[in-house]
Amino acid sequence: MFAYFLSKKLIMFFTLALVSVSFGKISNNSIVEYFIKWASLSVMVGVLAGTASAVFLHALHWAENVREANVWIVALLPISGLIIGWMYMRWGKEVVKGNNQILEEYYEPKKTIPLIMAPLVFLGTILTHLFGGSAGREGTAVQMGGAIADQFTRVFNLEKTDRKILLIIGVSAGFASVFGTPVAGAVFALEVLVLSKARWDAVLPSFLTAFLASFICDLWQVNHTHYRIDVVPSMSGSNFFWSIFVGLLCGLVAMMFAYATSFWGRLFKKISFSPLRPFVGGVVIAVAVYLMGTTKYIGLGVPMIVDAFSEDLNSYDFLVKILFTSFTLGAGFKGGEVTPLFFIGATLGNALVWFVPLPIALLAGMGFVAVFSGATNTPIACTAMGIELFGFEGGVYIAIACFSAYLSSGYTGIYSSQFVATQKYWLYPKKIFKKREVF
Repeated sequence: MFAYFLSKKLIMFFTLALVSVSFGKISNNSIVEYFIKWASLSVMVGVLAGTASAVFLHALHWAENVREANVWIVALLPISGLIIGWMYMRWGKEVVKGNNQILEEYYEPKKTIPLIMAPLVFLGTILTHLFGGSAGREGTAVQMGGAIADQFTRVFNLEKTDRKILLIIGVSAGFASVFGTPVAGAVFALEVLVLSKARWDAVLPSFLTAFLASFICDLWQVNHTHYRIDVVPSMSGSNFFWSIFVGLLCGLVAMMFAYATSFWGRLFKKISFSPLRPFVGGVVIAVAVYLMGTTKYIGLGVPMIVDAFSEDLNSYDFLVKILFTSFTLGAGFKGGEVTPLFFIGATLGNALVWFVPLPIALLAGMGFVAVFSGATNTPIACTAMGIELFGFEGGVYIAIACFSAYLSSGYTGIYSSQFVATQKYWLYPKKIFKKREVF
């Protein structure tokens, strides 16, 4: 296990730590005080968030196994939806926004995120997956990490600036531990929250917490899925343009997913009694699963993601997953969007093999992270994730696809409260930005 900390990832961690200290604004505290404070907070958040993610992933694995062994249980999805809706109506009115609430508290701090966010999203996600909803897991881990981290604001009476860093490390801990990608988790938290410019004083805590949370999660013997890209052709002029093409398509598909989720969310809000929304949604999903005669489009869909790297799949798989997941989340079920986005991207890449002259595994890997990039506006984090998951060999292809997807997805995204502070000049030159001070 300790060899984990001797990997190449650790070299990157220490490099960024030195950069953060060299260029950062560490208030008026000494470097020693800065290290002591943030090392202590990072350890506490990392251990707690990593443990929470491990418990969650074990519970999620159990739920998926039970569902696949008892397919009839999908018929109870409406009942589970009613329970989820009632729980949030009874106890979760202050945390119903989920990931968007973390973003809003970062931009415009008002009050500490209630700790009840963690158990509510945990139970809601397990119920969603146990009975057949199509959702992810990162949203749950991020919300648990953010809620846990923010409690230390009150415990230590931290200032607004320090609270922002706490939210960053909570997000990084949740993301890193749930996927086993500490570098991507740290960068994701910095990129999705900070966006407009580097927050150097948050770099060290973000990376330290991400590595520790991922390590703690591994100690709990959580098994993360492994993917392989065996063949990576050398970069050429034609391959460069094909990579851009793939990325642009991924961005457009990410935009489609964001619009679909928003559409279903607005539609279900017309039902005034909130617990009835996931109940109605559960009825529709259960009937759809019965009529289609397959469960491959519900849950996380990891087996289909793995197959996308080596087998010929249906060209419409990514469209069906968009429909199932956007409908599930729009109806009010809980979970995340990222693993379904991996499914959508990998199966999209798999379908492109028919006319894009690149290896199927490489296309699946490019789609895997590029759709995620377009949907979250985090191309740097997604490039880092692609390298962590698939290796450095395909890094150039992955980076081109992620940044192309980021450009083509416009100003949409799965986080409606996200403040995209950088103009996407090439494709979207006329965006008028809302003036908001991020720091």
